Amino acid sequence: MSVLVNKDTKVVVQGITGSAGSFHASQCIKYGTKIVAGCTPNRGGESFDAEGPNGEKIAVPVFDTLAQAVKETGATATCIFVPPLGAADAILEAIDAACPLAICITEGIPVMDMIRVRRALEGSDTTLIGPNCPGIITPGECKIGIMPGHIHKPGKIGVVSRSGTLTYEAVGQLSALDLGQSTCIGIGGDPVGGMDFIDCLKAFNDDPGTEGVMMMGEIGGNAEENAAAWIKANMKKPVAAFIAGTTAPAGKRMGHAGAIISGGKGTAKDKIAALVAAGVKVAPSPAEMGVTLQSLL
Repeated sequence: MSVLVNKDTKVVVQGITGSAGSFHASQCIKYGTKIVAGCTPNRGGESFDAEGPNGEKIAVPVFDTLAQAVKETGATATCIFVPPLGAADAILEAIDAACPLAICITEGIPVMDMIRVRRALEGSDTTLIGPNCPGIITPGECKIGIMPGHIHKPGKIGVVSRSGTLTYEAVGQLSALDLGQSTCIGIGGDPVGGMDFIDCLKAFNDDPGTEGVMMMGEIGGNAEENAAAWIKANMKKPVAAFIAGTTAPAGKRMGHAGAIISGGKGTAKDKIAALVAAGVKVAPSPAEMGVTLQSLL
């Protein structure tokens, strides 16, 4: 089983003609993802040529607008590789087109732009993953984003993370332990975004094919503390976690825009304490994420 995406998911790539969009779209198509269209203003009518998983040639039609692409192809997801100053508008375009799932990879979108997006998402038919995220993958079926497909194995562990790199590290460890993944979701590290830990935990909790969850958090904000409270009240499956930033000095931004301790809140110590109190087993180092989850199964 999986959450959000599977082998039947039809995907549009916004910004497919750009350098990042074209490279990663090619990688997704090679993995077996059904990319049915691209979208770049003023490039409608062109085609994007790529190689399929069996070496076959695939021509992906390019449209001027996402609404046209969704209408013509029946796409149910869009992946956004649009530069920061235009990326929020690309998400709004996905909302206007009533595209069920939008995955925004772009890093560096202004926070005020994302506040506008956040307001538009409320009550809409669109679920947003990201921005500033690696995307989502259901191993062996569908990869939407920039994660390395070869480290993933199909299985029954759900993975959710604020950090792209930690996602790959955790997945690599899980696969080495023969613990395959149902779906892996990178929710991104920005202070304002789409799906959060609780949204993903709910999906994994309801998925009969997921038997345990690995979550990776980091300093800044209160997403992990909120997730801990939800886990304590609702989660029926074992959860292991890792929190990055235990040695970060207060007030210093570390990598992600959301990873900043302010007013004495958002420290790794607070997050770890909340998770432990909720019955989550927290890995003491990034090298022990896989074995920590394994010990719960």
